[in-house]
Amino acid sequence: MSHCWEKTLISEYSTIKQALAIINNEAMRVAVVVDKDNRLRGMVTDGDIRRGLLNDLTLTDSVTKVMNLNPITVSQNISKEQLVELMERKQILSVPLLDTEGKVVGLETLHGALSKNLYKNPVFIMAGGFGTRLRPLTDKCPKPMLKVGQKPILETVIKSFIKAGFSDFYISTHYMPEQIHEHFGDGSQLGVSISYVHEDTPLGTGGALGLLPDDLPKDLPLIMINGDVLTKVDFQRLLIFHIENDADATICVREYDYQIPYGVINGNGNKITSMVEKPIQRFFVNAGIYVVSPHIIESVPMNHKVDMPTLLEQHMNERENIFMFPIHEYWLDIGRMDDFNRAQVDIHTLGLD
Repeated sequence: MSHCWEKTLISEYSTIKQALAIINNEAMRVAVVVDKDNRLRGMVTDGDIRRGLLNDLTLTDSVTKVMNLNPITVSQNISKEQLVELMERKQILSVPLLDTEGKVVGLETLHGALSKNLYKNPVFIMAGGFGTRLRPLTDKCPKPMLKVGQKPILETVIKSFIKAGFSDFYISTHYMPEQIHEHFGDGSQLGVSISYVHEDTPLGTGGALGLLPDDLPKDLPLIMINGDVLTKVDFQRLLIFHIENDADATICVREYDYQIPYGVINGNGNKITSMVEKPIQRFFVNAGIYVVSPHIIESVPMNHKVDMPTLLEQHMNERENIFMFPIHEYWLDIGRMDDFNRAQVDIHTLGLD
């Protein structure tokens, strides 16, 4: 039994945001909802929250709106062998231990779930942009090589993938590529493989896919990410989501709120039907992280200029098989100077430096 299981407990009166903080900060990756007497009310996983967000819930809603009301539980007296057999059969990674009164007295995890998985899926990083909005910092340095904390943004991105179990990297370059080559080489110093594709002219966020070698795995999706994105997204869960949905492509999306600074009037002719003071509009925006199946990559000709939204929209019209994956973990697109300054502060609290 994990020694930190008590940190996963959360009151039934808590919000989704409070449950999310536990899921993101604790190794158990679940929140266990209990009443005032520590009796189990439900469990919340990363997937429960994502489904809630897609159903228009907000982080301030009650955790009871997303929790699983009937999670699998076991007696605190169950043997280790029985517990492992149950968890493997039910394909669950954690299970609460209850006493005879239904109170939570522990949380057990499947041993293998906490070990580091290794992935052969390629990771493709877009690092060719000019970074014009960060001038003069980018006059003599490509944006992905700007330092956030003690190391370049691109190094932080690569190391976050290495930590998650990925080892096969491709980097797309255009602006000042020699600085990227010199810093990373073939990746051997990091214990991974790094190859480069060079855009002689900018090909858009999707066009660089046409430069990838023909010997990529034909049965594994590729993860694609902009080289200026800092995130703690769970890449394993992203891949599982993509595979389980048999998706052609999966786009990571981030909820974005925009408050209209005026009262909005709705009417029918000259007659007012409703008035809303400074309403908040909620949208999902592209987070610059994708999972792409091999046939999408193969559809991009060499040196063909196309942006990812345009490319994926073409495939969406053909098969309607493009999915979105809401991310609630930390995410920052370092596109402007205030983003860069914010990253300098955030990096020390994220465990990425």
